[in-house]
Amino acid sequence: MSFPYKKVLVIGATSGIGKAIAERLVKNDISIVITGRRKENLDDFVAMHGSDKVQTEVFDVLKLDDIPQFASEILSSNPDLDCIFVNAGIQRAFNFADPASVDVDIFDTELLTNYTAAVRLTKAFLPHLQKQPIKTALIYTTSQIALVPMMRAPGYGASKAALHHFILALRTQLKDGPGDIKVVEVYPPAVQTELHDTKHQPDLKNGHLIGMPLEEFADETWGSLVKGEEQIAVGSAREIFDAFEPKRQFVYGNLTAGLTELLKQFLR
Repeated sequence: MSFPYKKVLVIGATSGIGKAIAERLVKNDISIVITGRRKENLDDFVAMHGSDKVQTEVFDVLKLDDIPQFASEILSSNPDLDCIFVNAGIQRAFNFADPASVDVDIFDTELLTNYTAAVRLTKAFLPHLQKQPIKTALIYTTSQIALVPMMRAPGYGASKAALHHFILALRTQLKDGPGDIKVVEVYPPAVQTELHDTKHQPDLKNGHLIGMPLEEFADETWGSLVKGEEQIAVGSAREIFDAFEPKRQFVYGNLTAGLTELLKQFLR
């Protein structure tokens, strides 16, 4: 099998998981548009892989009100875009046992980056994907912490859990069209990226060494994407996923079917 999409927008590609997957795409002759806040990182990626394969756009997903215009500009230049990979995310530590230490503005920023921006990006790009006569895709990076929370990062876990629930509902809503949109969720374990850097989590020493090596993670994820899997739990995330998530989604499916029948009596 091969990756079925021909042009991919990777949102959050200046480092870490987004950059690593973007590299896999380029190496497999797939055209990409990469975005992120750091222009120098985007420029370095183009210098390494070539402007014939890579387009770039500097964009900060926290500029929520600018997302519709961002999407419009991307699609105007790339009407053949058939896959959106929403990857931008941040992780911060909070200790609510010491309330004075909790910066709620940072907490809110984490929620906006990891969840709200992803929802707004989905809304902005969906009309384009729904109109395409070919198979298209929305791919999201969540986390194993979307399934089981981590004590030191309650905001991160909550935001990724929110995105996970949104993805489940979105996949169900899009199942019967319009369009033929595949909704894919990638559940990473801890991965050796900037997510755990000291500049972001000052209490960690050598935080970028925590977790699964990035290249190993990217290779395993890429293999699952090529196979066409919809739910890609990598490394230790697979054990967590298998422990209970299939049962929970079975219950979700039954509940959805029951509510759908019930609502038919009340919806006009």
